[in-house]
Amino acid sequence: MPKAPSPSSPPASEPGTPPLPANYEEAMRELEQLVVQLESGELPLEQLLAAYQRGAELLQFCNGRLEAVESQIKVLDEGMLKPWTPE
Repeated sequence: MPKAPSPSSPPASEPGTPPLPANYEEAMRELEQLVVQLESGELPLEQLLAAYQRGAELLQFCNGRLEAVESQIKVLDEGMLKPWTPE
């Protein structure tokens, strides 16, 4: 029986697309670069669509990582999120 991927492992990208970044920070850097390209208005339609699709993949990856970290924090705090107070 095939094993389900663990929630902490990144989802596989579609064939022919670049692999997903190794971590949240790399994904955010790539996403920021894509936003600059998209906002420039200089991309041909085909590249615009590809950049938008890649951005959607990266956004989904980042959201998944944030949700995983939030879940870990909830477990560490025994299900109670505590407000952060600067010292």
